[in-house]
Amino acid sequence: MLNFDLIKTEGHARRGRLTLNHGVVETPIFMPVGTYGTVKGVMPRSLEEMGAQIILGNTFHLWMRPGLDVMKQFGGLHKFESWQKPILTDSGGFQVWSLGEMRKISEEGVRFASPVNGDKLFLTPEVSMQIQTVLNSDIVMQFDECTPYWKGGKEGQANGHITTEKEARVSMELSLRWAKRCITEFTNLQNPNALFGIVQGGMFENLREESLAGLVDMNLPGYAVGGVSVGEPKDEMLRVMNHIVHKLPANKPRYLMGVGTPEDLVAGVAAGVDMFDCVMPTRNARNGHLFTRFGDLRLRNARYKNDEQPLDYTCTCHTCQNFSRAYLHHLDRCNEMLGPMLTTIHNLHYYLNLMREVREALDAGTFTEFQQQFAADRARGV
Repeated sequence: MLNFDLIKTEGHARRGRLTLNHGVVETPIFMPVGTYGTVKGVMPRSLEEMGAQIILGNTFHLWMRPGLDVMKQFGGLHKFESWQKPILTDSGGFQVWSLGEMRKISEEGVRFASPVNGDKLFLTPEVSMQIQTVLNSDIVMQFDECTPYWKGGKEGQANGHITTEKEARVSMELSLRWAKRCITEFTNLQNPNALFGIVQGGMFENLREESLAGLVDMNLPGYAVGGVSVGEPKDEMLRVMNHIVHKLPANKPRYLMGVGTPEDLVAGVAAGVDMFDCVMPTRNARNGHLFTRFGDLRLRNARYKNDEQPLDYTCTCHTCQNFSRAYLHHLDRCNEMLGPMLTTIHNLHYYLNLMREVREALDAGTFTEFQQQFAADRARGV
């Protein structure tokens, strides 16, 4: 089902190895996001070539399309999308949160209208476990309520306010009750994979600790920190991360959900995180925002029209080994589909290679020095 070996530590930073039903994952690791059963613009073969060990699928969207009948026909997501390495699926909680006023949350679950065809749907902890069992993902996430940073609206809106401790407590305690229901259903379904709990509690350290204590009592195979990257200032995210991550069980994998920039990943490793995911490298690539060893590059800037250099001369990805900034700038200006394909390959390669370098530094006992060099390189500028 799941085995986690903690190989080495340096401060809070950890070097580990995660064994799942579909393979072994070396940690710390970044997991590319494949919402609809595909990492946008990248073939599975390319993902393997760039060193992807595990990818994500989205429970909510795959439930909508293509639906469970198709997934059952293929025996799960691995065969359907031709990816035989491990897969993690989220629970649908974040997508439900993103529906805003279009959904109604109760003790039983969440009622909402399908964004695809308007059908009235009811997503519960039990249904989430049923969907993820059909998907046959190696790591199943509990169904939780993603505690928002802004309650009742967004910053600057008259009906919006920062979530209070009382509101965050109600949300956190609901997620704990849902976690118990997830365990019961997961067990009843005889799912052979691994179920992770999600620590909630908003920006309140005491609530985060209460959430963690409740989940640890359930003795789950792994634990995630959710409810970050939901609109809060960066310093608030870092405060919560640095407070709670190293308190998660040392013998279980630790997953920070939805984070983040390259700097966030390195800071997360230093805080004790083993697993990361984020749409940033793929989404930014499609918008001409590239990550490099020496800072970020905005491809749409006119200065790159005649630039013969690769995006990053230290990068070994297919894009950097074969194409110039000028050519990629041209593809972007012409809206050619090859453009975002090539830039996505680069950004994902950069993230995966960054994690490989982090693992090598931890193996060598030089992670502190790596952090310093990483920060200096990124500050240098392209």
